[in-house]
Amino acid sequence: MKQISWSDFEQVELRTGTIIEVQEFPEARKPAYKITADFGDDIGIRKCSAQITDLYAPEDLLGRHIVGVVNFPPKQIGPMMSQFLLTGFTQKDGSVVLAQPERPVDNGLKLA
Repeated sequence: MKQISWSDFEQVELRTGTIIEVQEFPEARKPAYKITADFGDDIGIRKCSAQITDLYAPEDLLGRHIVGVVNFPPKQIGPMMSQFLLTGFTQKDGSVVLAQPERPVDNGLKLA
């Protein structure tokens, strides 16, 4: 495992958000959803593509608190521009379990 410095870690903007919209993403190469999340007043509303269809139905995701990386450059994913990275843990079978705060928090807080 490669070690990083504290200053490297501080550069990653891991922020809390709330999922406000989930859409199917049939154009994606692998099964995915289009996720829209609110990261608070300073960061705003962002969209991403997330391959989390194995464990989550769209209706289960609405209102869920999440952790996202919001300072990667936008990335074109098929017909959409992904604006953040939704974080999670990939299991041996390839399914992803979302990383999320253990209790409700304000949108936009930075992971410390």
